[in-house]
Amino acid sequence: MPSPRTLTVMALSFALGFFFLFMGTIKLTPRLSKDAYSEMKRAYKSYAKALPGLKKMGISSVLLRKIMGSLEVGCGVVLTLVPGRPKDVANFLLLLVMLAVLFFHQLVGDPLKRYAHALVFGILLTCRLLIARQSEEREESREEQHQQHQQHVNDQEKNKVKQS
Repeated sequence: MPSPRTLTVMALSFALGFFFLFMGTIKLTPRLSKDAYSEMKRAYKSYAKALPGLKKMGISSVLLRKIMGSLEVGCGVVLTLVPGRPKDVANFLLLLVMLAVLFFHQLVGDPLKRYAHALVFGILLTCRLLIARQSEEREESREEQHQQHQQHVNDQEKNKVKQS
């Protein structure tokens, strides 16, 4: 049976993956919610206006929204379906996305209620990453101890053979 840490990481990965898959899809298409899609379009227009450097680099509000949405969808799929280290990479990328979102909201002066979700999901992503890394370190430590024990047992057996 998997350890509680493993179950926690799996549950967080699955829940966060679905959340970002959903939110990324809302940024990319009005099929899930026309109102939410319209709100995303409006928000990203204000972010692009507040960052004139984006326009100089050729990044419009539409491109910015599509980049962020695509990152969220891609990383959401990885968190939900792909095993192993790619989940940690997706987790890290989503943390960067959340930092960017927090930066955008602060830049345009949005009230806390408009970006509280980004804070909460940023914290959840941080927790998931820390728990996953901690589990890996413990597993590596156990493997190392097991190898040292095996080496010790082998050395003892060699000594017994030499003494005989």
